[in-house]
Amino acid sequence: MVAACAGAGGGPAGARSTPSPTVTPPEVLCARIVAHWSREVLDRGTYGDYQSMGLSNGQYDILRSVVDAARAAKKREGARAADELVDRQSREGCAARYRSGGQGEGPWQ
Repeated sequence: MVAACAGAGGGPAGARSTPSPTVTPPEVLCARIVAHWSREVLDRGTYGDYQSMGLSNGQYDILRSVVDAARAAKKREGARAADELVDRQSREGCAARYRSGGQGEGPWQ
């Protein structure tokens, strides 16, 4: 008589235990990319084309707002305050944009 052995994952022998893929919410992805490009713009001092940055028009609007506020904060309070502002306003702007479930009409929104 042959007994079945449990696999390393605790399941039947030969069964694979793979983690389920995780999905990053769009507002989190938006916040990451907006924060990244906001810092790039602050360092370079100039804006690029939103499409070359991989941003939608709406995300680019958030970026411009974040950069304007971060530049002012950097002058008043220093680089650390500007960096914290970039993270906070990127999260807030993207959360507001995706609160209703997604982007507007058209691929550029």
